[in-house]
Amino acid sequence: MPDTGSFWIRARQVCAAVGIAAGAAAGIGWARDPGEFGFSYLLAFMFFLSLGLGALFLVMLHHLVDAGWSVPIRRVLEHLAMLAPALALLFVPIAIVAPQVYPWLAMADHPDAALESKRWFLNPAFFYARALAYFAIWSVLAWRLRAWSLRQDRSGAAECTRRMRRWSAAGMFLFAITVTLAAIDWMQSLQHHWSSTIYGVLFFAGSVWATLAWIFLAAAILRLIGPLREVVHARQFHDIGVLLLAFTLFYAYIHFSQYFLIWTAHIPEETFWYAQRGAGGWRGIGLWIVFGHFLAPFLLLLRIDAKQSMALMLPLCGWALLMHYLELAYHIMPVLRPDGFRITGLDMACLLAIDGALGAIFALFMSRHPAYPIRDPRLQEALAGAGTPPVSAPETAAEDA
Repeated sequence: MPDTGSFWIRARQVCAAVGIAAGAAAGIGWARDPGEFGFSYLLAFMFFLSLGLGALFLVMLHHLVDAGWSVPIRRVLEHLAMLAPALALLFVPIAIVAPQVYPWLAMADHPDAALESKRWFLNPAFFYARALAYFAIWSVLAWRLRAWSLRQDRSGAAECTRRMRRWSAAGMFLFAITVTLAAIDWMQSLQHHWSSTIYGVLFFAGSVWATLAWIFLAAAILRLIGPLREVVHARQFHDIGVLLLAFTLFYAYIHFSQYFLIWTAHIPEETFWYAQRGAGGWRGIGLWIVFGHFLAPFLLLLRIDAKQSMALMLPLCGWALLMHYLELAYHIMPVLRPDGFRITGLDMACLLAIDGALGAIFALFMSRHPAYPIRDPRLQEALAGAGTPPVSAPETAAEDA
Protein backbone atom coordinates (compact mmCIF):
# COMPACT_ATOMS: atom_id res chain seq x y z
CA MET A 1 0.00 0.00 0.00
CA PRO A 2 1.43 3.44 -0.92
CA ASP A 3 2.45 5.82 1.84
CA THR A 4 -0.61 8.08 1.77
CA GLY A 5 1.05 10.69 3.99
CA SER A 6 3.82 11.29 1.48
CA PHE A 7 1.27 11.07 -1.34
CA TRP A 8 -0.73 14.00 0.03
CA ILE A 9 2.44 16.01 0.61
CA ARG A 10 3.47 15.51 -3.02
CA ALA A 11 -0.08 16.26 -4.15
CA ARG A 12 -0.04 19.57 -2.26
CA GLN A 13 3.30 20.51 -3.75
CA VAL A 14 2.24 19.68 -7.31
CA CYS A 15 -1.10 21.47 -6.96
CA ALA A 16 0.53 24.53 -5.44
CA ALA A 17 3.14 24.68 -8.22
CA VAL A 18 0.49 24.33 -10.92
CA GLY A 19 -1.71 26.94 -9.24
CA ILE A 20 1.11 29.48 -8.92
CA ALA A 21 2.31 29.04 -12.51
CA ALA A 22 -1.19 29.15 -13.97
CA GLY A 23 -2.13 32.06 -11.69
CA ALA A 24 0.81 34.06 -13.01
CA ALA A 25 -0.29 33.37 -16.59
CA ALA A 26 -3.87 34.34 -15.73
CA GLY A 27 -2.58 37.54 -14.11
CA ILE A 28 -0.84 38.49 -17.35
CA GLY A 29 -4.12 37.91 -19.18
CA TRP A 30 -5.90 40.08 -16.62
CA ALA A 31 -3.47 42.94 -17.25
CA ARG A 32 -3.88 42.67 -21.01
CA ASP A 33 -7.66 42.40 -21.18
CA PRO A 34 -9.66 42.59 -17.93
CA GLY A 35 -12.93 41.85 -19.76
CA GLU A 36 -11.77 38.63 -21.37
CA PHE A 37 -10.07 37.59 -18.14
CA GLY A 38 -13.33 38.17 -16.28
CA PHE A 39 -15.29 35.77 -18.46
CA SER A 40 -12.57 33.11 -18.51
CA TYR A 41 -12.15 33.32 -14.75
CA LEU A 42 -15.92 33.28 -14.15
CA LEU A 43 -16.27 30.10 -16.20
CA ALA A 44 -13.52 28.34 -14.25
CA PHE A 45 -14.84 29.63 -10.93
CA MET A 46 -18.42 28.48 -11.57
CA PHE A 47 -17.14 25.03 -12.57
CA PHE A 48 -15.37 24.47 -9.24
CA LEU A 49 -18.05 26.26 -7.23
CA SER A 50 -20.64 23.88 -8.68
CA LEU A 51 -18.62 20.88 -7.44
CA GLY A 52 -18.37 22.34 -3.94
CA LEU A 53 -22.09 23.11 -3.83
CA GLY A 54 -22.96 19.67 -5.15
CA ALA A 55 -20.85 18.12 -2.38
CA LEU A 56 -22.57 20.25 0.28
CA PHE A 57 -25.96 19.11 -0.99
CA LEU A 58 -24.98 15.43 -0.97
CA VAL A 59 -23.64 15.68 2.60
CA MET A 60 -26.87 17.27 3.82
CA LEU A 61 -28.96 14.76 1.88
CA HIS A 62 -26.98 11.94 3.50
CA HIS A 63 -27.92 13.18 6.97
CA LEU A 64 -31.53 13.97 6.14
CA VAL A 65 -32.33 10.51 4.79
CA ASP A 66 -30.06 8.77 7.34
CA ALA A 67 -28.21 6.95 4.56
CA GLY A 68 -25.87 4.08 5.33
CA TRP A 69 -24.24 3.24 2.01
CA SER A 70 -22.70 6.73 1.60
CA VAL A 71 -20.88 6.82 4.96
CA PRO A 72 -17.52 5.70 3.46
CA ILE A 73 -17.48 8.58 0.94
CA ARG A 74 -18.98 11.26 3.18
CA ARG A 75 -15.70 12.63 4.52
CA VAL A 76 -14.37 13.23 1.00
CA LEU A 77 -17.54 15.18 0.20
CA GLU A 78 -17.21 17.11 3.46
CA HIS A 79 -13.70 18.19 2.50
CA LEU A 80 -14.90 19.23 -0.96
CA ALA A 81 -17.76 21.26 0.53
CA MET A 82 -15.32 22.83 3.01
CA LEU A 83 -13.56 24.56 0.11
CA ALA A 84 -16.27 27.25 0.35
CA PRO A 85 -14.08 29.71 2.34
CA ALA A 86 -11.30 29.32 -0.24
CA LEU A 87 -13.83 29.89 -3.01
CA ALA A 88 -14.89 33.07 -1.25
CA LEU A 89 -11.32 34.36 -1.54
CA LEU A 90 -11.14 33.21 -5.15
CA PHE A 91 -14.27 35.25 -5.86
CA VAL A 92 -12.33 38.48 -5.24
CA PRO A 93 -11.05 38.78 -8.87
CA ILE A 94 -14.64 38.47 -10.10
CA ALA A 95 -15.73 41.19 -7.69
CA ILE A 96 -12.97 43.46 -9.02
CA VAL A 97 -13.64 42.97 -12.74
CA ALA A 98 -17.42 42.67 -12.36
CA PRO A 99 -18.13 46.01 -14.15
CA GLN A 100 -16.39 44.63 -17.26
CA VAL A 101 -18.41 41.39 -17.10
CA TYR A 102 -21.86 42.50 -15.95
CA PRO A 103 -22.96 45.50 -18.07
CA TRP A 104 -25.74 46.52 -15.67
CA LEU A 105 -23.15 47.34 -12.98
CA ALA A 106 -21.91 50.20 -15.15
CA MET A 107 -25.36 51.41 -16.25
CA ALA A 108 -26.34 53.49 -13.24
CA ASP A 109 -26.94 56.59 -15.37
CA HIS A 110 -28.09 54.89 -18.59
CA PRO A 111 -31.80 54.49 -19.38
CA ASP A 112 -32.78 50.84 -19.69
CA ALA A 113 -36.40 49.79 -19.24
CA ALA A 114 -35.57 46.16 -18.50
CA LEU A 115 -33.02 47.17 -15.90
CA GLU A 116 -35.24 49.75 -14.23
CA SER A 117 -37.78 47.10 -13.28
CA LYS A 118 -34.98 45.02 -11.69
CA ARG A 119 -32.99 47.86 -10.17
CA TRP A 120 -34.07 46.91 -6.63
CA PHE A 121 -32.21 43.61 -7.13
CA LEU A 122 -29.54 44.40 -9.70
CA ASN A 123 -27.58 47.17 -8.03
CA PRO A 124 -23.91 47.15 -7.00
CA ALA A 125 -24.34 47.36 -3.22
CA PHE A 126 -26.90 44.54 -3.06
CA PHE A 127 -24.89 42.44 -5.54
CA TYR A 128 -21.77 42.43 -3.37
CA ALA A 129 -23.75 42.06 -0.14
CA ARG A 130 -25.51 38.98 -1.51
CA ALA A 131 -22.20 37.44 -2.52
CA LEU A 132 -20.89 37.85 1.04
CA ALA A 133 -24.08 36.29 2.41
CA TYR A 134 -23.87 33.29 0.05
CA PHE A 135 -20.30 32.42 0.98
CA ALA A 136 -20.98 32.99 4.68
CA ILE A 137 -23.93 30.58 4.63
CA TRP A 138 -22.13 27.91 2.58
CA SER A 139 -18.98 28.18 4.71
CA VAL A 140 -20.84 27.93 8.02
CA LEU A 141 -22.89 24.95 6.85
CA ALA A 142 -19.83 23.10 5.52
CA TRP A 143 -17.80 23.96 8.64
CA ARG A 144 -20.41 22.86 11.16
CA LEU A 145 -21.22 19.63 9.34
CA ARG A 146 -17.56 18.65 9.11
CA ALA A 147 -16.81 19.81 12.65
CA TRP A 148 -19.50 17.56 14.11
CA SER A 149 -18.36 14.75 11.83
CA LEU A 150 -14.79 15.05 13.10
CA ARG A 151 -16.04 15.21 16.68
CA GLN A 152 -17.89 11.97 16.02
CA ASP A 153 -14.55 10.39 15.06
CA ARG A 154 -13.28 11.12 18.57
CA SER A 155 -16.33 10.42 20.70
CA GLY A 156 -18.74 8.33 18.63
CA ALA A 157 -21.57 10.11 20.49
CA ALA A 158 -25.11 9.95 19.12
CA GLU A 159 -25.40 13.70 19.74
CA CYS A 160 -23.06 14.29 16.80
CA THR A 161 -25.45 12.48 14.46
CA ARG A 162 -28.39 14.50 15.77
CA ARG A 163 -26.54 17.80 15.39
CA MET A 164 -25.53 17.03 11.80
CA ARG A 165 -29.13 16.14 11.01
CA ARG A 166 -30.41 19.42 12.47
CA TRP A 167 -27.85 21.48 10.58
CA SER A 168 -28.82 19.67 7.39
CA ALA A 169 -32.54 20.24 7.93
CA ALA A 170 -32.11 23.99 8.29
CA GLY A 171 -29.28 24.14 5.78
CA MET A 172 -31.25 22.56 2.95
CA PHE A 173 -33.65 25.52 2.85
CA LEU A 174 -30.80 28.04 2.97
CA PHE A 175 -28.97 26.05 0.31
CA ALA A 176 -31.95 26.13 -2.06
CA ILE A 177 -32.35 29.89 -1.72
CA THR A 178 -28.67 30.82 -1.98
CA VAL A 179 -27.83 28.52 -4.89
CA THR A 180 -30.80 29.85 -6.86
CA LEU A 181 -29.86 33.47 -6.25
CA ALA A 182 -26.16 32.86 -6.90
CA ALA A 183 -26.95 31.30 -10.29
CA ILE A 184 -29.08 34.32 -11.14
CA ASP A 185 -26.47 36.81 -9.91
CA TRP A 186 -23.37 35.32 -11.49
CA MET A 187 -24.67 33.67 -14.67
CA GLN A 188 -28.18 34.74 -15.63
CA SER A 189 -27.51 38.45 -15.06
CA LEU A 190 -24.74 38.40 -17.67
CA GLN A 191 -27.65 39.21 -19.99
CA HIS A 192 -29.95 41.07 -17.65
CA HIS A 193 -32.73 41.44 -20.23
CA TRP A 194 -33.30 37.69 -20.04
CA SER A 195 -34.85 35.77 -17.17
CA SER A 196 -35.88 32.23 -16.34
CA THR A 197 -37.66 31.17 -13.18
CA ILE A 198 -36.19 27.66 -13.45
CA TYR A 199 -32.58 28.75 -13.94
CA GLY A 200 -31.47 28.09 -10.37
CA VAL A 201 -32.81 24.53 -10.48
CA LEU A 202 -30.99 23.97 -13.77
CA PHE A 203 -27.69 25.06 -12.24
CA PHE A 204 -28.34 22.90 -9.19
CA ALA A 205 -29.11 19.80 -11.28
CA GLY A 206 -25.94 20.17 -13.34
CA SER A 207 -23.85 20.80 -10.21
CA VAL A 208 -24.98 17.65 -8.41
CA TRP A 209 -24.62 15.61 -11.62
CA ALA A 210 -21.00 16.72 -12.02
CA THR A 211 -20.24 16.18 -8.33
CA LEU A 212 -21.50 12.60 -8.52
CA ALA A 213 -19.13 11.99 -11.43
CA TRP A 214 -16.29 13.57 -9.45
CA ILE A 215 -16.91 11.51 -6.30
CA PHE A 216 -17.01 8.30 -8.35
CA LEU A 217 -13.56 9.12 -9.73
CA ALA A 218 -12.27 10.23 -6.33
CA ALA A 219 -13.56 7.09 -4.59
CA ALA A 220 -11.97 4.87 -7.24
CA ILE A 221 -8.61 6.63 -6.91
CA LEU A 222 -8.65 6.68 -3.10
CA ARG A 223 -9.59 3.02 -3.04
CA LEU A 224 -6.69 2.22 -5.32
CA ILE A 225 -4.04 4.19 -3.41
CA GLY A 226 -5.21 3.07 0.02
CA PRO A 227 -7.28 5.48 2.18
CA LEU A 228 -10.67 4.02 1.21
CA ARG A 229 -9.53 0.50 0.32
CA GLU A 230 -11.25 -1.16 3.28
CA VAL A 231 -14.56 0.70 3.14
CA VAL A 232 -15.46 1.49 -0.50
CA HIS A 233 -16.80 -1.48 -2.43
CA ALA A 234 -19.27 -2.39 -5.14
CA ARG A 235 -22.22 -1.03 -3.14
CA GLN A 236 -20.86 2.51 -3.10
CA PHE A 237 -19.96 2.56 -6.79
CA HIS A 238 -23.32 1.12 -7.77
CA ASP A 239 -25.31 3.62 -5.72
CA ILE A 240 -23.29 6.59 -6.99
CA GLY A 241 -24.06 5.31 -10.49
CA VAL A 242 -27.76 5.09 -9.67
CA LEU A 243 -27.79 8.71 -8.49
CA LEU A 244 -25.80 9.74 -11.57
CA LEU A 245 -28.49 8.19 -13.77
CA ALA A 246 -31.23 9.89 -11.75
CA PHE A 247 -29.63 13.33 -12.09
CA THR A 248 -28.97 12.72 -15.78
CA LEU A 249 -32.72 12.45 -16.22
CA PHE A 250 -33.49 15.28 -13.81
CA TYR A 251 -31.10 17.66 -15.56
CA ALA A 252 -32.55 16.79 -18.98
CA TYR A 253 -36.09 17.32 -17.70
CA ILE A 254 -35.27 20.74 -16.24
CA HIS A 255 -33.35 21.93 -19.29
CA PHE A 256 -36.06 20.77 -21.67
CA SER A 257 -38.73 22.41 -19.49
CA GLN A 258 -36.92 25.74 -19.68
CA TYR A 259 -36.38 25.47 -23.43
CA PHE A 260 -39.91 24.26 -24.19
CA LEU A 261 -41.67 26.96 -22.18
CA ILE A 262 -39.54 29.81 -23.52
CA TRP A 263 -39.72 28.67 -27.13
CA THR A 264 -43.45 27.97 -26.99
CA ALA A 265 -44.27 31.36 -25.42
CA HIS A 266 -42.19 33.00 -28.18
CA ILE A 267 -41.57 36.22 -26.29
CA PRO A 268 -38.62 38.10 -27.86
CA GLU A 269 -37.29 39.12 -24.45
CA GLU A 270 -36.85 35.43 -23.63
CA THR A 271 -36.19 33.64 -26.92
CA PHE A 272 -33.16 35.77 -27.84
CA TRP A 273 -31.08 33.81 -25.28
CA TYR A 274 -31.61 30.52 -27.11
CA ALA A 275 -31.52 32.17 -30.54
CA GLN A 276 -28.02 33.46 -29.78
CA ARG A 277 -26.92 29.97 -28.72
CA GLY A 278 -28.51 28.38 -31.75
CA ALA A 279 -26.34 30.30 -34.21
CA GLY A 280 -22.74 29.89 -35.30
CA GLY A 281 -20.48 27.51 -33.45
CA TRP A 282 -22.73 27.51 -30.36
CA ARG A 283 -25.29 25.44 -32.22
CA GLY A 284 -22.82 22.56 -32.27
CA ILE A 285 -22.12 22.93 -28.56
CA GLY A 286 -25.85 22.78 -27.91
CA LEU A 287 -26.05 19.47 -29.80
CA TRP A 288 -23.04 18.16 -27.87
CA ILE A 289 -24.88 18.94 -24.65
CA VAL A 290 -28.04 17.14 -25.82
CA PHE A 291 -26.19 13.98 -26.80
CA GLY A 292 -23.18 14.12 -24.47
CA HIS A 293 -24.83 15.48 -21.35
CA PHE A 294 -28.00 13.42 -21.57
CA LEU A 295 -28.41 10.75 -24.24
CA ALA A 296 -25.04 8.97 -24.04
CA PRO A 297 -24.85 8.87 -20.20
CA PHE A 298 -28.51 7.82 -20.01
CA LEU A 299 -28.08 4.87 -22.36
CA LEU A 300 -24.78 3.76 -20.83
CA LEU A 301 -26.07 3.89 -17.25
CA LEU A 302 -29.28 1.94 -17.86
CA ARG A 303 -27.72 -1.47 -17.29
CA ILE A 304 -27.19 -2.46 -13.65
CA ASP A 305 -23.81 -4.06 -14.26
CA ALA A 306 -22.57 -0.95 -16.10
CA LYS A 307 -22.49 1.00 -12.83
CA GLN A 308 -19.86 -1.39 -11.43
CA SER A 309 -17.68 -1.56 -14.53
CA MET A 310 -14.60 0.58 -13.96
CA ALA A 311 -13.70 0.30 -17.65
CA LEU A 312 -16.97 2.05 -18.48
CA MET A 313 -17.60 4.30 -15.49
CA LEU A 314 -14.20 5.97 -15.17
CA PRO A 315 -14.19 7.33 -18.74
CA LEU A 316 -17.89 8.18 -18.45
CA CYS A 317 -17.34 10.21 -15.29
CA GLY A 318 -14.43 12.05 -16.89
CA TRP A 319 -16.68 12.73 -19.86
CA ALA A 320 -19.41 14.03 -17.52
CA LEU A 321 -17.03 16.61 -16.05
CA LEU A 322 -16.10 17.75 -19.56
CA MET A 323 -19.78 18.04 -20.50
CA HIS A 324 -20.46 20.04 -17.36
CA TYR A 325 -17.69 22.47 -18.28
CA LEU A 326 -19.12 22.79 -21.81
CA GLU A 327 -22.59 23.39 -20.40
CA LEU A 328 -21.34 26.21 -18.19
CA ALA A 329 -19.47 27.66 -21.18
CA TYR A 330 -22.75 27.49 -23.13
CA HIS A 331 -24.34 29.69 -20.47
CA ILE A 332 -21.48 32.15 -19.96
CA MET A 333 -19.22 32.53 -22.99
CA PRO A 334 -21.65 33.50 -25.83
CA VAL A 335 -21.70 36.98 -24.28
CA LEU A 336 -17.97 37.32 -24.96
CA ARG A 337 -17.66 35.10 -28.05
CA PRO A 338 -20.98 35.20 -29.94
CA ASP A 339 -19.51 33.52 -33.04
CA GLY A 340 -18.76 30.22 -31.36
CA PHE A 341 -17.00 28.28 -28.65
CA ARG A 342 -13.24 28.05 -28.39
CA ILE A 343 -10.78 27.30 -25.63
CA THR A 344 -8.03 29.87 -25.19
CA GLY A 345 -4.84 29.81 -23.18
CA LEU A 346 -6.42 32.24 -20.72
CA ASP A 347 -9.36 29.86 -20.20
CA MET A 348 -6.97 27.03 -19.33
CA ALA A 349 -4.78 29.27 -17.15
CA CYS A 350 -7.79 30.32 -15.06
CA LEU A 351 -9.01 26.74 -14.82
CA LEU A 352 -5.61 25.41 -13.69
CA ALA A 353 -5.02 28.31 -11.29
CA ILE A 354 -8.24 27.64 -9.37
CA ASP A 355 -7.76 23.88 -9.64
CA GLY A 356 -4.25 24.11 -8.22
CA ALA A 357 -5.27 26.32 -5.32
CA LEU A 358 -8.27 24.20 -4.34
CA GLY A 359 -6.39 20.95 -4.95
CA ALA A 360 -3.64 21.96 -2.51
CA ILE A 361 -6.21 22.79 0.18
CA PHE A 362 -8.12 19.57 -0.42
CA ALA A 363 -4.89 17.54 -0.12
CA LEU A 364 -4.17 19.32 3.16
CA PHE A 365 -7.59 18.34 4.49
CA MET A 366 -7.07 14.72 3.44
CA SER A 367 -3.68 14.56 5.15
CA ARG A 368 -4.94 15.94 8.47
CA HIS A 369 -8.15 13.96 9.00
CA PRO A 370 -9.33 10.35 8.67
CA ALA A 371 -10.38 9.55 5.11
CA TYR A 372 -13.82 8.36 6.25
CA PRO A 373 -16.00 8.70 9.40
CA ILE A 374 -14.38 6.01 11.53
CA ARG A 375 -17.01 5.98 14.31
CA ASP A 376 -20.19 6.66 12.40
CA PRO A 377 -22.92 4.31 13.69
CA ARG A 378 -23.89 3.33 10.15
CA LEU A 379 -20.39 2.46 8.97
CA GLN A 380 -20.79 -1.22 9.84
CA GLU A 381 -24.08 -1.27 7.97
CA ALA A 382 -22.33 0.10 4.89
CA LEU A 383 -19.58 -2.53 5.17
CA ALA A 384 -22.03 -5.36 5.84
CA GLY A 385 -23.86 -4.58 2.62
CA ALA A 386 -20.73 -3.91 0.62
CA GLY A 387 -20.91 -6.98 -1.56
CA THR A 388 -18.11 -7.98 -3.89
CA PRO A 389 -15.77 -5.18 -5.03
CA PRO A 390 -15.79 -4.31 -8.73
CA VAL A 391 -13.33 -6.49 -10.62
CA SER A 392 -13.51 -5.04 -14.12
CA ALA A 393 -10.47 -2.82 -13.63
CA PRO A 394 -7.14 -4.68 -13.86
CA GLU A 395 -5.71 -2.92 -10.80
CA THR A 396 -8.71 -3.81 -8.65
CA ALA A 397 -8.75 -7.39 -9.81
CA ALA A 398 -5.06 -7.80 -9.03
CA GLU A 399 -5.27 -6.39 -5.51
CA ASP A 400 -8.35 -8.47 -4.66
CA ALA A 401 -6.61 -11.61 -5.88
